[in-house]
Amino acid sequence: MKDKQQLAQSTEEDQIREALNSHWHASAAGDADAEHDIYDDDAICDYPQSGERILGRNNLQALRSHHPGKPSGFNVNRILGNGDLWITEYIITYQGRPTHTVSIMEFRNGKVVHETQYFADPFEAPAWRSQWVQQIA
Repeated sequence: MKDKQQLAQSTEEDQIREALNSHWHASAAGDADAEHDIYDDDAICDYPQSGERILGRNNLQALRSHHPGKPSGFNVNRILGNGDLWITEYIITYQGRPTHTVSIMEFRNGKVVHETQYFADPFEAPAWRSQWVQQIA
């Protein structure tokens, strides 16, 4: 039987998972307001590959709203997490080019306070390792 603390954590995790599903659905639909409901006003978002840090939900929403190309595809592969740390793996397509993306979100009081996003372009698998691998979609 679960104790009160386990039940509270389970309920909070269910709420976070629901918020994440709403966030990614809004992202895919291009609904900038709903997409950014998940963030705390003082949230930080890091893009390590470009060395950028976006401070605050308003700046993050403005930056994303001014992206020159809207995504033509958006597919969440999986969401993993518990407690205050959640990871989403997804593929976002801009101008016909898919980019594999990982979002690491840290929550406090049900809102994202820190997100780190990694973007990776696909590459051709080298033939030399084909005997040890299986191709995935």
